[in-house]
Amino acid sequence: MQKNTTPCYYGDYLQLDKLLTAQAPESAKYANEAHDETLFIIVHQVYELWFKQILHELKAVMQVFAAEEVKDEQLTGIVHKLKRIITIQQLLNQQIGVMETMTPQDFMSFRDYLVPASGFQSIQFKMLEIGLGLKSDFRIDFDKNSFYSRLNEQDRIFLQQLEHQPSLFERIEKWLERMPFLELENFSFWQMYQQATDAMLAEDKSTVQAIEQIAEHERELQLAEIERTALKFAALLDKDKYLQLQQDGSFRLSQRAMLSALFISLYQEEPVFNLPFQLLTCLTEIDELLTIWRYKHAMMVQRMLGTKIGTGGSSGHDYLKRTTEKNRIFTDLFNMATFLLPKADLPVLPAQVKRRLGFYFAGEV
Repeated sequence: MQKNTTPCYYGDYLQLDKLLTAQAPESAKYANEAHDETLFIIVHQVYELWFKQILHELKAVMQVFAAEEVKDEQLTGIVHKLKRIITIQQLLNQQIGVMETMTPQDFMSFRDYLVPASGFQSIQFKMLEIGLGLKSDFRIDFDKNSFYSRLNEQDRIFLQQLEHQPSLFERIEKWLERMPFLELENFSFWQMYQQATDAMLAEDKSTVQAIEQIAEHERELQLAEIERTALKFAALLDKDKYLQLQQDGSFRLSQRAMLSALFISLYQEEPVFNLPFQLLTCLTEIDELLTIWRYKHAMMVQRMLGTKIGTGGSSGHDYLKRTTEKNRIFTDLFNMATFLLPKADLPVLPAQVKRRLGFYFAGEV
């Protein structure tokens, strides 16, 4: 049934008169218009439109996690929105292929007209990074020094204020810290977990020591790696050791949040953990796709510029490559695999704990 009182016309609804006349090549102002500059403009405009949609989804997710309590039924909508972000990211990564139909010489025909414009000045992308949790303190040194220097005053003030707002990372950390299943009656899960991990690491050590077809220096390297892993396992359950590793940058999540995430991951098949595990998986995938986007962008820039300096004054490909490796957000969730146990070796949960993690219906027969 029609609900509007004024007819809606396709072109007016989408404001196509504005959208399709929003491409103004700079090259045309100085010489003959470079043919591929229109493609360059449209691809970046489409990026910005998708950034707007991602921020729209992220805002809704943040509103839920800003509350003191996140209800189980709300997680369905949260996971749905995060999966939508993931789908958009996959499309953004594919879109780089469209840009790569332009040759380096095609790009050179208009590049020098764009100085000093740069992707550094994409406010929406910076909003996305900051909103997810990539604030100045966690950026590489070049980023820390130049993050705001290429922006006008209005944009710089806006983003600096945004840095003081809680990010999705911080909201998720608080949510994980509130998880009620770490202390359950008289059940000491982490004591059982430590016993299981000690046995697993001891078996790994014995396996390496028993291998005959291996050079002695390689054996020593493998044994040393097992020892480093054992120290991480020990730190995971020791408040002071964990804090030290957190200060060193080995962990970003608080110890309690990390333990909650690990408990969810270990017992992901328990009904109450199904949606929380999907949520953590989505955050990992968002971070992974963002990393892939940075990498593909870096490769494209190297193809287009070689070792030239970027229009924004960065070292071009070298800078983008370093951000790919360092500007990560949910690395703790990636590293979670370090602390997982095979399902067959998981400590068996007592019946009363299993009951609290499942779905049960009581009633008269």
